[in-house]
Amino acid sequence: MARIKGAVVTRKRRKKVLKRAKGYFGAKSKLFRTAKQAVMKSGQYAYIGRKQKKRFFRRLWISRISAACKLNNINYSTFMNGLKKANIGLNRKAISELAINSPDAFKSLCEKAKKAVA
Repeated sequence: MARIKGAVVTRKRRKKVLKRAKGYFGAKSKLFRTAKQAVMKSGQYAYIGRKQKKRFFRRLWISRISAACKLNNINYSTFMNGLKKANIGLNRKAISELAINSPDAFKSLCEKAKKAVA
């Protein structure tokens, strides 16, 4: 029985890695070994970046809400506590959009939060 050689599978695997490394600087886009390392590392960075993106947006929303709260004479923690006590279940993304796009609606939220805390 003839021995099965792995040339087709190997070429397919190498082409896949080199395709993902297209556009990398220098040998990282041409040579398989360096391309493989670069693709692995970039995959790790992408994975970490997907987690960091969530953190960064949450920080942005909180800072926007905090700035809008200061304009309405209430601090962030009191505002969020008041919303929780008033059973207003809006997430931070929606609240920050309200703070930017419709300050009147945000002001009414601040009033409700103040009443719930006091």
